[in-house]
Amino acid sequence: MLAHGVMSAKMSKTLKTDLAEWRRVMSINLDSNFQLINSLAPAMVEARKGRVIIFSACLGRMSGPGNAGGLAPYRISKAGVNALVRNLAHETGLGSRGFLIDAICPNHSRTDMGGPDAPLSAEEGARTAIWLATRPFNSLGETDQEKTTGVLWEENQVIPW
Repeated sequence: MLAHGVMSAKMSKTLKTDLAEWRRVMSINLDSNFQLINSLAPAMVEARKGRVIIFSACLGRMSGPGNAGGLAPYRISKAGVNALVRNLAHETGLGSRGFLIDAICPNHSRTDMGGPDAPLSAEEGARTAIWLATRPFNSLGETDQEKTTGVLWEENQVIPW
């Protein structure tokens, strides 16, 4: 599981974000995931066995509530993570070859970034990641939970993004 991230400056609007802030957020939230995947996943793909779960964010969705405005570098970096996951899943056969990759939205959890007043504990925020790491997978299954990879998950459900 890849779980790390950094929030944008509080009022970071797209046209008000300087390049240093943009690069800081992108390098941690998106570039580091790319580097880790490229170092870990090839062996999994070759072995036809492995699972990568990346902590993303619902703020990286392109649809649904709260999907636009403010926190530009953070939102865009997480949308990039979601696209990276989707792209790699398609390149590796959408699970049919034994390699799974998914992103999760842990919701607002009590972590260093979420703060002490977040409604969910860190353990509650990690439940979907643990489920993804251990779930039975069958690319010919009948439900999303059985047959889907390469998507954004929240509370064990696929989240359209």
